[in-house]
Amino acid sequence: MTILVTGGAGFIGSNFILDWLEERDEPVINLDRLTYAGNLENLAELRGDPRYAFVRGDIGDRPLVENLLQKHAPRAVINFAAESHVDRSIHGPGDFIQTNIVGAFNLLECVRAHHSALNDAAKSAFRFLHVSTDEVYGSLDVDAPAFSETHRYAPNSPYSASKAASDHLARAYHRTYGLPVLTTNCSNNYGPFQFPEKLIPLMIVNALAGKSLPIYGDGMQIRDWLYVSDHCAAIRRVLDAGRPGETYNIGGWNEKPNLDIVRAIAGLLDEWRPRADGRSYGEQIAYVADRPGHDRRYAIDAGKIERELSWRPAETFATGLRKTVRWYLDHPEWLANVQSGAYRDWLEKNYAER
Repeated sequence: MTILVTGGAGFIGSNFILDWLEERDEPVINLDRLTYAGNLENLAELRGDPRYAFVRGDIGDRPLVENLLQKHAPRAVINFAAESHVDRSIHGPGDFIQTNIVGAFNLLECVRAHHSALNDAAKSAFRFLHVSTDEVYGSLDVDAPAFSETHRYAPNSPYSASKAASDHLARAYHRTYGLPVLTTNCSNNYGPFQFPEKLIPLMIVNALAGKSLPIYGDGMQIRDWLYVSDHCAAIRRVLDAGRPGETYNIGGWNEKPNLDIVRAIAGLLDEWRPRADGRSYGEQIAYVADRPGHDRRYAIDAGKIERELSWRPAETFATGLRKTVRWYLDHPEWLANVQSGAYRDWLEKNYAER
């Protein structure tokens, strides 16, 4: 038995593969195009592990995907492959359309053909798990109920619109072709190996470098925060016991304003890596112009996955953040290696005019 993971060199995908092979011996084939956020260093500990194989390639490359499905006959495909940064989608939506919509379509087509050729037992056991985001649901008022699986889709950025489209395609392939699709919509992930364009690692990197900690608008945008290993455990549970055709929202039950997140990071750095001048990293906070169309609040109601599949996150935000900050402090070489010239150019483009 084998599983095929797409986008497995990215932040969530690499954590999933590492956690999977800690928990199980079932082999993993990792298909990843290695865009800027894909990093094989995340999986360095698996070098030489016979349970793991990496293939560089695009989910939009049908001959390649067809070959992998035929050669390895995976009993499940878990699709993490996606462009996922809102700011980048605002500056250049084309890559998001190509990967998140066209790429997802090509992958679904290949998997549909593979599934239809299986014998009855293998066909019944097969699963396609599509990993998505809470951002497809749009923005919530401060006192509105959290997103449930039946909440109306209302994406507000090119990124979330492209993920919404891929969710609809996955649903359609289940309803039209009988493909055993499982869809998960998660809240904001954080933890080891996250590329430092996202809030938590960016604040750590900037703080240690003595740079400003840029806060969009008033910093009161609220997100639900999910530690990445909790997310990985939830995906394993959905793969094991989820009902085909169903959607499962995965959240951390941790709603926090962005400003509180940055202040908490500053406090941990004050504790573990004090500034030479004795002042707080919190003094580096700087308010910048808000992102266009910035959603005010996301919140996940993860009651369904708890009721039906008995999953609940193990980490509180306090414990997860301490683990995350500690990991970045303990891995300076990883941080240095991912901060290439292209990364610095991107930061300049996104923040200079704010």
